[in-house]
Amino acid sequence: MRLALTLAVSLFALPFAAPVAADPPQVLADTRVTGALVQQVLGDLGEVEVLLDKGGDPHDFQLRPSQARALQQAELLVWIGPELTPWLARGAGTLAPERRLALLATPGTTLRSYGESDAHETGDGHDHAPGSIDPHAWLDPTNAAVWLDEIAGRLSSLDPDHASAFSENAEAAQQQIAQLDTRLTALLAPLAGQHIVTLHDAYGYFTAHYGLAETIPVSLGDASAPSAARIDKIRRQIADHQVRCAFPEANHPSAVLDAVTSGSPVMLGEPLDPEGSQIDAESGFYTQLLSQLADRIHACLSAP
Repeated sequence: MRLALTLAVSLFALPFAAPVAADPPQVLADTRVTGALVQQVLGDLGEVEVLLDKGGDPHDFQLRPSQARALQQAELLVWIGPELTPWLARGAGTLAPERRLALLATPGTTLRSYGESDAHETGDGHDHAPGSIDPHAWLDPTNAAVWLDEIAGRLSSLDPDHASAFSENAEAAQQQIAQLDTRLTALLAPLAGQHIVTLHDAYGYFTAHYGLAETIPVSLGDASAPSAARIDKIRRQIADHQVRCAFPEANHPSAVLDAVTSGSPVMLGEPLDPEGSQIDAESGFYTQLLSQLADRIHACLSAP
């Protein structure tokens, strides 16, 4: 009897084994924009790794060997698609379909094509040809809302135990974006139909969503200098549309803007940053990106 009691006491004294927590999913993202959306869904349950360095050009990048290894080991790659980051297409193609998510291919995504203007010709390897898909789709906040649901679904497949948390995080992010969208709609509504000059054609989703006229892009692509004929054409468009503002772009020289606006009353606004390459904040990155675009466009177009 005493032996039995001793054994019982000993058994109760043994620590119960705690359930082993699953490791967070290993997720890679192509750009900081994509990474910010993924991180909002992950919340505190993991940390996404972003391939593109801060300030890097998403159209022209080369994976480091360590990043190439990380890509092969990742459980999920979330990227915009080859339309934005062609340098990632080969590596993404080696992953099984369940290990990659191209956001532009997500059902429900609003897509737009580049127009028929010669402003979309390019020789820099980034496809701006008429009819090709414009990859800057994150500048329409309705797309971000669609993508958050898709990201939550993919993460839930990898980590079913936290599916409800991923869904709740996605919903909270969608509500935050919806509130911002309401504010920006009211801010930009008085400027409906106004044209602006930009360095290149990256803002079609943003201007279409908020009722601004299509931008007048200067460069034939992302990096090429405009021809004399192109400069003359833009100057005529500036006069015809009574353009008030031109905007340089983060990480790009503004000399070509000086060439097309010289001698005109066009004001130079603060640089636009469609990829958020200069934004320091990690929390609220996506909403800050859209806010900055809207605030800078509004500040210039509303100036006396």
